[in-house]
Amino acid sequence: MEVKRRTARNLVSKLSSVSEQTRTDALCELRLISKHDPDSRPLIADAGAVPYLSETLYGSSPTIQENASATLLNISISSRASLMSTRGFLDALSHALSHSPSPTVVQSCAATLHSLLIAEDTYRPIIGSKRDILYTLLSIITDNNAPPRSIKDALKALFGVALFPLNRASLVGLGAVPALVSLIVRDARTGIVEDATAVLAQIAGCEESEEAMRKAGGDRVLGDLLDEGTGASERIRENAVAALLNLARCGGEKGRKQVKEMGAKVIEGITDLTKNGSAKGKTKAAELLKIVVDGYGNQSEVRDFRFNTSSDFMNHSI
Repeated sequence: MEVKRRTARNLVSKLSSVSEQTRTDALCELRLISKHDPDSRPLIADAGAVPYLSETLYGSSPTIQENASATLLNISISSRASLMSTRGFLDALSHALSHSPSPTVVQSCAATLHSLLIAEDTYRPIIGSKRDILYTLLSIITDNNAPPRSIKDALKALFGVALFPLNRASLVGLGAVPALVSLIVRDARTGIVEDATAVLAQIAGCEESEEAMRKAGGDRVLGDLLDEGTGASERIRENAVAALLNLARCGGEKGRKQVKEMGAKVIEGITDLTKNGSAKGKTKAAELLKIVVDGYGNQSEVRDFRFNTSSDFMNHSI
């Protein structure tokens, strides 16, 4: 371990060299070591690498930025506190996200945010307060020319941000709902739609989401995803259920009304999930089905359906 510690210190010392080639070579080595040797990550952080790596994200060389951002991502796996305690670290990530010409840098920075957000809930309000970061992540998912990997990494970071309830209103205010709905509509790639609906389900868990969902047609899009004819995956359909349930729970009377008014359009898809979904999916589908059926049980278009499915619904009710 002492040899690894000396190696880390030696490489980090080279990051302050006046020679760009020396810095580049040291960054390449740090990237490889931190990738393949988990034990080295805290040693690299303890050697003082994070301030240098953060500053490097402001540089003009894509290669140097790529090595620095990848090393930060590797360090974030096991030495998160060293990143978050470094002054200017989040500002450097924000700069690289919005200004780097390299998709690899953007992806590494977004993945670093996700790593921090998923592992430590105390970081969620801190990162969520950085509106420039949120804005840039949303800009990535609305960019028609963004690589799929960049979109997925941005969505994962947004999911982590939305896990903190007070961040959801901020995301709504920045236009997250229409951005996500538009992405779901235009992108046929299952993985991206799964991640986008997961984020939308989290954001729906705030009162401010009701108006945004209504204006963006989010409830209609989610309802369409519950139609088995669309070929949506089970995860997408369960996310759609979770989003509609959160809208009904947190969107006030108007949100609950939006969900109730979907009526017969979604009952069949929800009922299928009460039978064939995951354990968590079944529970949420049963609760959502109760809201929809109770809201429209007096209408002829769903009366017969309710009669035919009542036994199934009762078996899965909470």
